[in-house]
Amino acid sequence: MYAIVETGGKQYRIEPGSVLEVETLHADPGAIVELRPVRFISGDEGPIFGQPVIEQAHVKVKVLRNARTRSITVFKKKRRKNYRRTRGHRQQFTQIRVEEIVTT
Repeated sequence: MYAIVETGGKQYRIEPGSVLEVETLHADPGAIVELRPVRFISGDEGPIFGQPVIEQAHVKVKVLRNARTRSITVFKKKRRKNYRRTRGHRQQFTQIRVEEIVTT
């Protein structure tokens, strides 16, 4: 069984027990969070498509940690103008583990 769920403006294909990193969820580590909207569910009864979402469905996930990614360098330059700018950026994320997909 798997589902397509949307969080942080992105869609993820998830299965029970899978661990993934999503955009920051404002929850403490160890908390159980429900993710909505669910766009698609594939299970034993066959696929369930949302039009555009499945209203009764949600996904229970456990927050493992809140952290930041490795630093990336953002470099801007305009040739022949002596214009150079260097910045760094670290994106925040939440690591979650999928507990169950609820389709009631």
